[in-house]
Amino acid sequence: MTTHRFGVRLGVAFLASIFAATGALAQQSDAPQKPGKMIRAGDVLSGELGVMKVRDTKNRGKRVATYQITSEPRRLPPPNGLCNLETGPETFQLVPTNDAQAAQLKSLSGKAISVKVDEIACAQDAGEMSEAIVTKWSVVAK
Repeated sequence: MTTHRFGVRLGVAFLASIFAATGALAQQSDAPQKPGKMIRAGDVLSGELGVMKVRDTKNRGKRVATYQITSEPRRLPPPNGLCNLETGPETFQLVPTNDAQAAQLKSLSGKAISVKVDEIACAQDAGEMSEAIVTKWSVVAK
């Protein structure tokens, strides 16, 4: 047995043990995240409004605008709860019910807004780009 190979193997084993130890320490320092606070009907949801173009399955694949608020994690009222997520949904899709609401959202895209939530549920259907869907809402003046 040559000493050169022994030294290389010992060095590789030493480096591997150092990397494994630092990885284990980094994993231990991550504290478990707490679920967000509860959001109920009538509560205000604040965040940045984003716009995405998606294909509408009901309208022969026509591209339509989808509006989404990115906010802090929230818990939904039972039975939805955390929407099968660790901390609850962070992205909320706003569904405009008429052309006036769609025009209002279009003018506010890219800005921080606040919305009063009246009806909210977890996303379940294919094509829903957010974690939760807000079907009844109104914009709150800041």
